[in-house]
Amino acid sequence: MNQPKQTNSVSFIPLSGVGDVTRNMYVYEYNDEILLVDCGLGFANETMVGVDLLIPDISYLLKADKKIVGLLLTHGHEDHIGALPFILPQLPGNFPIYGSPLTAAFANEKLKEFELPERVEAVPFASGDIRLGSFSVSFVRITHSIPDTTNIFIRTPAGNLYHGSDFKFDFTPADGKRTDIAKIASFAKEGIMCLMCDSLGSEREGFSPSEEALSKSFRQIMESAKAKVFITTYSSNISRLNQAIEAAESYGKKICFVGRSLVKAKMIGQRMGYLRMKEGTEIEMDELQNFPSNKLVLFVAGSQGQENSALTRIASGEHREVHLREHDVVIFSSDAIPGNEISVNSLIDTISKRGATPVYSEISENFHVSGHGSEGDHKLMLSLTNPRFIIPISGTYRHMVALKDLSEKMGYSPKQNLLLENGQEVVFSDNQAKLGRKIQIRNVYVDEISGEEVEHYVLRDRERLAHEGIVVIMTQIAQANGALVGLPEVIARGFSSKDFEMLQKLMERELKYLFGDKKTQVTNWMHIRKQIENTANSLIYKKLHRRPLVLPVIIEV
Repeated sequence: MNQPKQTNSVSFIPLSGVGDVTRNMYVYEYNDEILLVDCGLGFANETMVGVDLLIPDISYLLKADKKIVGLLLTHGHEDHIGALPFILPQLPGNFPIYGSPLTAAFANEKLKEFELPERVEAVPFASGDIRLGSFSVSFVRITHSIPDTTNIFIRTPAGNLYHGSDFKFDFTPADGKRTDIAKIASFAKEGIMCLMCDSLGSEREGFSPSEEALSKSFRQIMESAKAKVFITTYSSNISRLNQAIEAAESYGKKICFVGRSLVKAKMIGQRMGYLRMKEGTEIEMDELQNFPSNKLVLFVAGSQGQENSALTRIASGEHREVHLREHDVVIFSSDAIPGNEISVNSLIDTISKRGATPVYSEISENFHVSGHGSEGDHKLMLSLTNPRFIIPISGTYRHMVALKDLSEKMGYSPKQNLLLENGQEVVFSDNQAKLGRKIQIRNVYVDEISGEEVEHYVLRDRERLAHEGIVVIMTQIAQANGALVGLPEVIARGFSSKDFEMLQKLMERELKYLFGDKKTQVTNWMHIRKQIENTANSLIYKKLHRRPLVLPVIIEV
């Protein structure tokens, strides 16, 4: 048996996360070995009717006939770990999975929720290199909007790579744990062939503000609040929760957590010693009525306006135990993820209609700072790593272009910047980079409840239902001679009463004509159904210029 030819090159393939803020998943490939970084979710927008989530397309991994030697998780946000329960059961082999302590805890909790075994091993920051096949990797502490965020230094036989996932340089972080700049600089001395760099904040000038700036704002709102204070943020943002908890406790307020994701994050944070709260501060929802409203602070899940989230139900008056009243303040300590702007703005409008006061980033910068670096952060990262090539990741295309332009101002040439699409391979060898294969990447939609993949044609039908309506045509056909028995019954949704009456009459006339002179026994019922469907489609488009979903139902008599 011939052994596969060994090459001195390493490939980088983004399965998703390039040109897209979410769904991060990246492939590093050397000969017949694959190292994966991150396994994140994407979130459906208003055009994806009936879809909950998007996950990376792993078709390449299933067909590649290569060994997965490991999966590394950079941090605990959903867009980096959320797809694990959907994707791990499909991947071959029992490869190791590593993450920082808090990242591993969040990831394992997610696997347990789907009744899957815990597989993620926590890596202390003080640990050394991890050997995974031909790869040697090191985790680097970085500051972001969640504790224990990491970048990853990857040594390969063909050169060193630096995976610079979500980061900023916060020199006064809320948890006091700064970026390990010395470690990044030490790796740069070994030589970095390519920096895969988070690009989301690259359009902003200066440095991203420190998390420390928010503590004063939380104290001010706690002091001035005349009613309940609602705070919504990403559930995994433990540092932000600590800042608000400390401010609430300083004014003798009680705290209540509302929403499954927030309650889980709180429990993990407390268990691992990351979340701090005095005994007696927290109360349950059924205790809220025992305290004056101005002594209550509620942490509520749903900062992105998710349809079934706790905050959406509270704002709509549908929550059984928590109610939004006049003079209550609702603080959005988060930005809308690109694509979620419509749902977040709609939620803010609903809160306003109830007489409460929403506070969000467009009107106040006092309660949220980005976890992603701005121009200054990117300049510092480029200076520290001094890479030969740069690949922008984790941003939309305009963010990728902004990072490219910034690097060129620092002296990098256009050829040193590689702007990719998902599925585009880059091959590194002999300190050179060239584009390789273009792997076809498709959108993979998932139902959040069942965990089942939603096929593209299902999404297409849902879009037609939403925009064009549905027409069900029930007919009785005699098997003996194929003639129409009685009048067809038409059921339509998404049509005005006037259009429906016209449609009913026209379908009766057309089907009488179509089946009126039939004299032979029916042997192909599929052909009959297709005749009805084509007749209906043609008629409806001719008269109403619409293309609804048409479903013929035939009763054989």
